[in-house]
Amino acid sequence: MLALAPSHGSALPTPPEVDGPAVALDFETLYEAHFDFVWRSVRRLGVSEGAIDDVVQETFLIVHRRLAEFEGRSSVNTWLFGILRRVVHDHRRHLRRKSPHSVFPEAPTDPESLSDAPGRGPHESVEKAEAVRTLHAILDELEDDKRELFILAELEQMTVPEISLALGTNLNTTYSRLRVARQEFDQAVARRRAREDWRYR
Repeated sequence: MLALAPSHGSALPTPPEVDGPAVALDFETLYEAHFDFVWRSVRRLGVSEGAIDDVVQETFLIVHRRLAEFEGRSSVNTWLFGILRRVVHDHRRHLRRKSPHSVFPEAPTDPESLSDAPGRGPHESVEKAEAVRTLHAILDELEDDKRELFILAELEQMTVPEISLALGTNLNTTYSRLRVARQEFDQAVARRRAREDWRYR
């Protein structure tokens, strides 16, 4: 079993993108550079707080086994997301078999949002933490495929061709689904605001 220790918030170099199989990626370098991306993606996909570390570790175990298969035809993050989304799907299927009526708890707050960043006081930290919780609650209202699209496009700033590679869909389908995902996210925001307005009347 690999000993994978979290390394949130560290400023780490991104491994060079490669154009073919001639350049081999070192697992330790990839892990250090991309751990935060995998962790926050797993979290944003709705995995409960108590299961995030297990899902992240399972993802990197698969990455370790399959690293030699990476040929550089996509970015490292695109390749990683394709792996982690399958691990998340398997995790959810396992939970549903154990407890068909279980619901996923609210996604945890990003640990980075609670750190004492330079120039950020307690009030700002609380506001950011609340914003993160609100974002996760809204993401929870989206169907899985729309959620994945929105995360990659709006939160990770991937291009549509990169998203197509990560999700295994063609460009036209990706563009179409992304439009719907953005519309559904806006509608979820509007519903949440309406509920809050009603609560404070």
